[in-house]
Amino acid sequence: MAKDPVCGMDVKEDNAAAKTTFNGKEYFFCSKSCKAEFEKNPEKYVKNESDEGHHGGHSHHGCC
Repeated sequence: MAKDPVCGMDVKEDNAAAKTTFNGKEYFFCSKSCKAEFEKNPEKYVKNESDEGHHGGHSHHGCC
């Protein structure tokens, strides 16, 4: 199980809505809009990926 770096949602790698690679690491997303948000500024999300639930869910950008 992976964690969507944008919204913090748990995502099954084999069932992810989208995925991308950044700095040699694969990231999985619950939706295409979370992937698009990540790709606008990946450093913002990679820098904070250790902060569990740092975005508090989906409502800030309407991914799901």
